[in-house]
Amino acid sequence: MKLIDIEFPILAFVDIETTGGNFDRDRITEIGIKTLANGQESAWECLINPETFIPQNIQRLTGITPDMVADHPSFDELALQIKKELEGKIFVAHNARFDYGFIKASFKRLGLDFRPKVLCTVKLSRLLFPQQARHNLDTIVAVHDLTVSARHRALGDADLLVQFWRVCEKTVGQTRLLEAVRQLVSHVSLPPNISQSVIDAIPDSPGCYMLYGEHHAPLYIGKSISMRSRVMSHFQSALTVRKEMKLSEQVHHIEWIETSGELSALILEAKLIKERMPSMNIKLRRSKDLCAWQLSQGTSGCDKPTLITHKHLQPGFQANLYGLFYNKREALGYLKAVAKKYQLCEALLGLEKVDEGKPCFGYQVKQCHGACIGKVSLAVHNLKLQTALQPFKVQAWPFAGAVAIQDGHSMLVINKWCYMGTANDHVELDVLAQSEDLNFDLDIYKIVKKAITGSHKTHLVKLPSTQETTASCDAME
Repeated sequence: MKLIDIEFPILAFVDIETTGGNFDRDRITEIGIKTLANGQESAWECLINPETFIPQNIQRLTGITPDMVADHPSFDELALQIKKELEGKIFVAHNARFDYGFIKASFKRLGLDFRPKVLCTVKLSRLLFPQQARHNLDTIVAVHDLTVSARHRALGDADLLVQFWRVCEKTVGQTRLLEAVRQLVSHVSLPPNISQSVIDAIPDSPGCYMLYGEHHAPLYIGKSISMRSRVMSHFQSALTVRKEMKLSEQVHHIEWIETSGELSALILEAKLIKERMPSMNIKLRRSKDLCAWQLSQGTSGCDKPTLITHKHLQPGFQANLYGLFYNKREALGYLKAVAKKYQLCEALLGLEKVDEGKPCFGYQVKQCHGACIGKVSLAVHNLKLQTALQPFKVQAWPFAGAVAIQDGHSMLVINKWCYMGTANDHVELDVLAQSEDLNFDLDIYKIVKKAITGSHKTHLVKLPSTQETTASCDAME
């Protein structure tokens, strides 16, 4: 294709080598910059002393060893020179969030602001060569027959980007290439595998969004009252937050489900995370070992906590439940902490075995007031235990039957703290209200408890019978 004389902005093709992938903890070991201005190329490179350990696997990949960088300046010493090399130029890099994120973080530690226009060559390749299945640097080298001088060295990889730029000029022409640059630079906050059309399609309304990686592997599930804005905030934070950077690098596909309101989105998020187990969601994961402490009084008159495991746990029905823990280890840790804080007897709590009439270990080290040997009455010990556990008491279901909570244009049916489903008409509401398919979920319990005592308190309708179910739906309309 014949090239015409078009004036491009000055481009800085940048590549860095680092001690690892975390721009808060790791440091830059080498930077290479190839500048393209008015068709003329110039190069600048420098090894950088990271002032930290270079892992063996990184040394094998890049060939950069501690001895090579020992006598070279640190980034702090080179910062102003590097900034001068990059000022007034479009910052071009492959998977630009990585290189730009590291350099930006390095400048930030010195109190220097760095906000150039950024062009990612992964995005450029996807835009200009959509027929290619992959767009990593090795694929681009192979597909376009680029000449490799020093792979995984900064200036060598920066030179590959210049070669790729020349291929783009010859293949699509300078006019189309300039259009692509303008298009991509205006959307620098997007990940390399996500197009603006995908973002535009996400409704800015309540719901849950699902971010997937390669082969549709679930990465992250979130909720928001404004989904598009929330998804964009992940990508805008990717240059300063390590988790968001990792998410932006891996995301390939986005799906979403609209809901009628915020409460519906919260519950749906909790359910989806347990069903799909995304790799970057930790807090709302499924727990098969849910348990709680239940207080009961023994024949001696001493209140003793008994661990109720998931198999026998019915939080909506059982009284005197305390805590709700994800596993036995967490439950035991909590009870031991309570015993230590309130100087309770671990023997009476069942945490320690002692012979009758003998003091517990805690008494011997002055962490127990002596209820085990009668120095403190059982009544006082019971009262202290009940007082300590009271803030963690699991509330029994406060209604005779199911309730409906209005959330936008829908009704969420809840019974015994369990989410029964969402109703949009009389029939659905009636069926859900009479259902006995109860499946307790700790995270949904927390969401519902907060809703019925706070934000949705005035949007709640009791559903004790089929007739009242129909009446409540009429009232909603």
